[in-house]
Amino acid sequence: MPYEQLKLSTEKPVLSWAGHPLASQEIQMAKNVSSLPFVFKHVALMPDVHLGRGALVGSVVATKDAVIPAAVGVDIGCGMAAVKTPFHAKQLDGKLKKIRKDIEAAIPVGFNQNKIADRDASNWQGWQDFKNLHSGVSDLKGKAMRQLGSLGGGNHFIELCLDSEEQVWMMLHSGSRNIGNVLAQCHISTAKDLAKMTQTYLPDPDLAYFVAGTPKFEAYWHDLQWAQNYARYNRDVMMVRFKRIVEKHLAGGKPTKPLLEVNCHHNYAEKEVHFGEEVYLTRKGAVRAQEEDYGIIPGSMGAKSFIVKGKGNLASYCSCSHGAGRKMSRTKAKKQFSLDDLLEQTQGVECRKDKGILDEIPGAYKSIDEVMNQQLDLVEIVATLKQVVCVKG
Repeated sequence: MPYEQLKLSTEKPVLSWAGHPLASQEIQMAKNVSSLPFVFKHVALMPDVHLGRGALVGSVVATKDAVIPAAVGVDIGCGMAAVKTPFHAKQLDGKLKKIRKDIEAAIPVGFNQNKIADRDASNWQGWQDFKNLHSGVSDLKGKAMRQLGSLGGGNHFIELCLDSEEQVWMMLHSGSRNIGNVLAQCHISTAKDLAKMTQTYLPDPDLAYFVAGTPKFEAYWHDLQWAQNYARYNRDVMMVRFKRIVEKHLAGGKPTKPLLEVNCHHNYAEKEVHFGEEVYLTRKGAVRAQEEDYGIIPGSMGAKSFIVKGKGNLASYCSCSHGAGRKMSRTKAKKQFSLDDLLEQTQGVECRKDKGILDEIPGAYKSIDEVMNQQLDLVEIVATLKQVVCVKG
């Protein structure tokens, strides 16, 4: 579906692919961002847009000579990875529970971490630059090393899926763990302090920013890129472990060659060229969808997910949604749904069936089919996946 330009009294337009009217708080958040003087051309809202911190989750913001740490978010580099395997559904018969148990044993979830950093984690080249990160994380190197190869909590997950051809896929969702969170909080706090000190007017304190060319901007940009690289490598380490487990059960432990591999951020910022100008492009809950880019758009733990290829839509800054998007808060979901609801909505999925994941129940999320229908001009669907195993944080 084409976008709708919201009727807002702001200098920069807001283009929305949501396909429905935004709530009053969402409209105000969109206005706040689009009113900032350094915002470039327009703000783009993806089909899964919903409330966030400072900026809406599902928003794409191009800026000139400034960047907003809270708009990037605290899970820097959060994103998805997926691998298409040479295996088929029939090979999974009777093995799903064993695969889930092996995943849970090999990959720490929630607040857990590896007891010791393995070789893949210890040898990551990013450690060479750790000493140059914000002083607020100077004592976190050991923890960061042990958390490489761990999932985290919330909406992070590991799934074994089948596509419409009954081909087996591996998919996971995670970010930069505690180290990314602490780095983000340090810089968000610095930006807010700077705004107070300089008496800079902001429609929302969480829109405090750094100006390009200043030492504080350079420090944040350096740490941001480091955390994004950490997040991507974290997904790589988990996928290596995940692949070994699948090969153990389906190939007798023999290594196999992936048929397709995708690894993409959806909470991050990069320098990009749009409409002929270099900008700082922040995707807060959005995936890069330049022409021929592969991306991943997951549904909830009981719904379909999609491997997509970008169409390079310029109006969206070559972006697409990062998932279905929540339609209710975690607190509301826990109040509204019961364990029986969870059992019903996750039928056919080998996963935990307890109240500890009630806030992640499929009913708390928007319809992924509706979200996909709203972005036919942004991406084409390469594969439609349905999970058969799901491990939550």
